[in-house]
Amino acid sequence: MVRAVAGVAEVVPGLVDVTPATAMKSQSLAGGAVAPDLIDIGVNLTHDSFDHDRGAVMQRAAAAGVTRMIVTGTSVTTSVQALSLPEPEPGRLYATAGIHPHHANEFDEHSIDALRALLDDPRGVAVGECGLDFFRDFSPRDMQERAFAAQLELAAVTGLPVFLHQRDAHAIFIAMLRQVRDRLSGGVAHCFTGGPEELRDCLDMDLYIGVTGWVCDERRGGPLRAALPDIPLDRLLLETDAPYLLPRDLKPRPKTRRNEPCHLAHVLARVAAEMGQPPETVAEAATSNTERLFGLPPLGSLA
Repeated sequence: MVRAVAGVAEVVPGLVDVTPATAMKSQSLAGGAVAPDLIDIGVNLTHDSFDHDRGAVMQRAAAAGVTRMIVTGTSVTTSVQALSLPEPEPGRLYATAGIHPHHANEFDEHSIDALRALLDDPRGVAVGECGLDFFRDFSPRDMQERAFAAQLELAAVTGLPVFLHQRDAHAIFIAMLRQVRDRLSGGVAHCFTGGPEELRDCLDMDLYIGVTGWVCDERRGGPLRAALPDIPLDRLLLETDAPYLLPRDLKPRPKTRRNEPCHLAHVLARVAAEMGQPPETVAEAATSNTERLFGLPPLGSLA
């Protein structure tokens, strides 16, 4: 499919195999309980690792109870692609539009206008992925801060929530966000990996907390597991960040390291165990929170 916005035209391959409505069913949880419809709030479905089987990936997600997904935009180009993905039926796919700090060196005087045009699409539900990444520093830090500040202003003007990225930049990230928080409709700390102290800073600004398969990482997930019991149920969101962050405790191990949205139910189970909550309770809360933050209509209301 080809979509042109603000002078950008992109072809998204691998889209002929779409998910039939009959595949959209909830997955049974342990003990036979049926999970509510799950929403993966952060999946990089335009990644080229999905080009050969994107339709099958969507089918596997639906079979695992993941009935809706928010596709992450990380540049103008990938945001165009995210909003170009065909839906198996209305209300199944949404997208963010933004410039990831890794791509902040691509940010110019035309970027905000391009993102604003993309967000006129009803399926565009958030500004981002935006923020700061001082871990990899793929873009100079001053460029990251400039792009982040501009996207925060875009979110304030459009009234859309922000889809936030932060790594090794917590203090500056919080300071920049605090300056505009009262003008923002809301936001989510995407792929939160911090501990209790970082969590408190995010909750103090009434952010939602996105949890991925990082919680399953025995090497790096300790701080997040320590923070999980402190996340209020009405602040929790679930995501895979696929194709990244394949849960390390999956059994049997997949043949490749590519993560998929079908593994969201596994993330749910681990999060529920760490929080000491029934999976059904966590799933219902996360789905309700996602609909509230991103303004998603109830499943099936657009059919």
